[in-house]
Amino acid sequence: MRQIFSSVAALLLVLGPITVAPQIAYAATPVIVVGTKSAACPDAQSSTIQAAVDAASPGTVIRICPGTYPEQVSITKPLSLRGENGVVIEPSNVVMNTTSTAPGAASLAAIILVKDTTDVDIQDVIVDGTNNGLTACGPDFIGVLYQNASGEVKRVAVRNVKLSPSLNGCQSGSAILIQSGGGGMSVVDVEESSIHDYQKNGITANEVRTEARIENNVVTGVGPTAGAAQNGIQIGFGAEGSISRNSVANHIWSPCMPLESCEFKAVDILVTHSDDVSVEHNVAGVSQTGIDIDIANHAHVADNQVFDTLIFDGIELKGNDNDARDNSITHSDQAGVFIKGNNNDVRRNRINEAAFGVLKIAGFTGNVIRNNDFSNALVSVQDPTGQGSKASPYR
Repeated sequence: MRQIFSSVAALLLVLGPITVAPQIAYAATPVIVVGTKSAACPDAQSSTIQAAVDAASPGTVIRICPGTYPEQVSITKPLSLRGENGVVIEPSNVVMNTTSTAPGAASLAAIILVKDTTDVDIQDVIVDGTNNGLTACGPDFIGVLYQNASGEVKRVAVRNVKLSPSLNGCQSGSAILIQSGGGGMSVVDVEESSIHDYQKNGITANEVRTEARIENNVVTGVGPTAGAAQNGIQIGFGAEGSISRNSVANHIWSPCMPLESCEFKAVDILVTHSDDVSVEHNVAGVSQTGIDIDIANHAHVADNQVFDTLIFDGIELKGNDNDARDNSITHSDQAGVFIKGNNNDVRRNRINEAAFGVLKIAGFTGNVIRNNDFSNALVSVQDPTGQGSKASPYR
């Protein structure tokens, strides 16, 4: 025993006094539980989501018990909405609750509105527009709207954001919309969500100072429709971001038949008037264009699978300095890849069954078409000297 004590004493002489760090007390994240007090929701503090939002301090987690909540929700402070399995937000008779930041300042009616704030996360809820009660084209109907606001939408289902059949020609009904304006900014991730039965667009990120990362979602259009021409995922009008690992399908505008008569078309993935957007590892099919880079530059379109493109093209590059590489494109009524612009790079794509493997419009320079694999393409590569597909307004 003496030997042990003496060894410890010697060690203390070498190391000096030993101090114990004080324990730091971290404040717990505030939580508000929403639901009807019951055995399934014993800790319920609020019967409505909006009341919980109003009472919440910044950073609060609002935990929502299973059930249907017939309300519109407006959020203007940092917080999280986290649903337990079986939460449905389904308001009756939605009303206008903001105006668009886009030119024209249209009135909007959003089921969930996140405005002028940061760090708002929405997870594991169903947003359902079935009982919206709207009887006219305006206000524009939106499922989830981030407006000059940032955060994350994850594992959310947004469905039935559409008007009555008599109003299906209205340019209304976007499942998720992210927009900025007036010097504000929106930075939003949309992940692992189910988006379907919308009238106009599935996921949209528009306007300068909007940044969106859209990843691992399933976005499904209504199929052939003579109503609004649908787009599955859109980044446009100065917005930035990435579109990756999504499955997008079933966007067909019925009056677009044949190509010469098309005023509009339906697109799975659309990048319009926005530069430097990446579109990678998506599956896009059963539409009138799979991936459309429209009046946009420096887009990177890589490792996508595009199939069953009716009327138009699998991938369209209408701009400058874009690239389409290592894509698999199967069954395009017109071209596997269409080029209208300068210095675009089309390489190592696998194109099976198309009228044209690659169709490049005359009068543009610096385009590289190299090392593509063509099967069952009537013409592998064509750069027409005439007017090409002159009747299409998208050319």
